Amino acid sequence: MNFFNRLERKFGRYAIRDLSRYIVGMYMLGLVVQMVDPSIYYRYLCLNGAALMGGQIWRVITFMMYPLFSLSSRLDFIGVLFNMLIGLTYYRFGSSLENVWGAFRFNVYFLLGVIGHVAGAVVVTLVTGMSVSITPVFLNFSLFMAFALTFPDIQLYIWGLLPVKVKYLAIAEGAIYLYLFISGGLASRLEIGLSLFNVVVFFLATRRFQRFSPKEIKRRQEFKAKVKIKPAGQVRHRCAVCGRTEEDGPQMEFRFCSKCVGSYEYCQDHLYTHQHVTGNPLDFPHKENEN
Repeated sequence: MNFFNRLERKFGRYAIRDLSRYIVGMYMLGLVVQMVDPSIYYRYLCLNGAALMGGQIWRVITFMMYPLFSLSSRLDFIGVLFNMLIGLTYYRFGSSLENVWGAFRFNVYFLLGVIGHVAGAVVVTLVTGMSVSITPVFLNFSLFMAFALTFPDIQLYIWGLLPVKVKYLAIAEGAIYLYLFISGGLASRLEIGLSLFNVVVFFLATRRFQRFSPKEIKRRQEFKAKVKIKPAGQVRHRCAVCGRTEEDGPQMEFRFCSKCVGSYEYCQDHLYTHQHVTGNPLDFPHKENEN
């Protein structure tokens, strides 16, 4: 953790702000490329170890020009719509992570993912002699995994109807890639392992492990036992936007917003979506059910 703090103080000013906008923009360019001619991507843009070592360095960036949802044909308008919807979702993922981590740490995380993909392409070629084309599929998954580890209880609506918590979607998708890693050959294992190495490296390097010490665990348990004692009929947490309390569900989580002027507490659904209170009465939180 201290290592990243020192890096951020030294290089934080070089971080790209709102990086997720450029990431999603690359995916949308990939959608246009696939609509023109799908073979262009695999011939000139994707990550390929032999091509990289042959001097085609531009592939380090252009491999991200790949649609989030594959088109069945050049005129697959439903596929185009899905790409736009998924692109908006991934923009939300990236923006939320940048808001919580800061621009520098989000940049570092994404850069580690790109480096892992490049290493995967080169190592597969050197070790197996195979020329494997690598797309940003695992890079997308690493971004989703970071969001799930940071906001495990956020709900997404599958097809706009079925509410599912992000952590369960991450477990399901992680199980698929774990199966591919175990059942695949050496090339697949190298590709998957190196491509997702940023998830392990970043979260191990930025977490404080003091919280897992016996003394810290005992302190937290004693604190939880004390805060459970409260007067009858009173609630401890209430969202400033929707008015929900901890009594509305055992899994509800509440946090105070450090950017709001005053002590305003928000539930997990409104912590990153509410309008910040700046001191102007027009900015004060309002209940969703009020006109």
